[in-house]
Amino acid sequence: MKKKALVLGSTGQDGSYLIEFLLKKKYQVHGLIRKSATGNTKNINHLINDNKIINKQLFLHRGDLLDTGSLEKLISTIKPSEIYNFADQDHVSWSFSIPSYSLKVTALSVIEILEIIKNKKIKYFQPISSNIFGLAKEKRQNEKTELNPNSVYALGKSTALHACKMYNRIYKMHNCGAIFYNHESPRRTKEYVTQKIVHGVCDIYNNKSKTLYLGDLSAKIDWGYAKDYVETAWKIMQLKKADFFVIGTGNNFSVKDFVKKCFNYVNLDYKKYVKINKKLLRPSKTSFLKADTKKALKYFNYNRNKTSLDRLIKIMMDAQLKKINEK
Repeated sequence: MKKKALVLGSTGQDGSYLIEFLLKKKYQVHGLIRKSATGNTKNINHLINDNKIINKQLFLHRGDLLDTGSLEKLISTIKPSEIYNFADQDHVSWSFSIPSYSLKVTALSVIEILEIIKNKKIKYFQPISSNIFGLAKEKRQNEKTELNPNSVYALGKSTALHACKMYNRIYKMHNCGAIFYNHESPRRTKEYVTQKIVHGVCDIYNNKSKTLYLGDLSAKIDWGYAKDYVETAWKIMQLKKADFFVIGTGNNFSVKDFVKKCFNYVNLDYKKYVKINKKLLRPSKTSFLKADTKKALKYFNYNRNKTSLDRLIKIMMDAQLKKINEK
């Protein structure tokens, strides 16, 4: 029999890549789609429009992470062997504007899911953000690094991590996950700095804009490729013992480095186009976070250098340039 997987957050960056990966692994995949005023299926429209896949290998269901009833009904109906929860309010600055909603989606909903499945033989994957380390003193963070969240979003993710571990202890569940560092792709929204830079540079290159406004150029970030990270999520799910692993590249690049590389890709000098806007600075900062992935290397031979930053930028720039040329 085919394995059944339920993907929460199926239309987002990570969820959509995971669906593609699971389909290649011959899973029967079920995705949750919530109501959206503007439509939110662009990342999986190519699958929805494929008659060989939709309602044959991929099944989409209406629901909402904050509606426990719809989740319980869906899980009872599908009876998945694996659940991947890539649905949350995953934007740090937004979490300060909507703290209650952010905490409910990122933390409370996880506890409600665990309550639904605690007596069922279902493996559960929960992604955690490196933001949980917040003001870490260590230059590299691993699974034993003290949690020190410095945003509502990070607070929610810290709660989700502790909840999964607690339910494992008490109910002998299989709740596993990854502490993901920043991971990007062409499917990131423009609210994230990488896509803001990519879109801005491409617009300047195509004479659609003259200036790119940014906040803190000195921030150093551990950037990876989302497609690699969802594959890692699946590998973690297949381990016999449920556990959590730090997943990142172990490399730090500043926002300025990312900007320069994007402008260099189209042979432009960033100094002529970039201006600082203090209004874009975050209300709180974290330390320069860098992943220590020794545990993942030991347990499943994790390759932290599968996609370099230069390769990632090429993927993102090419995708955006292609979109502009197709218009």
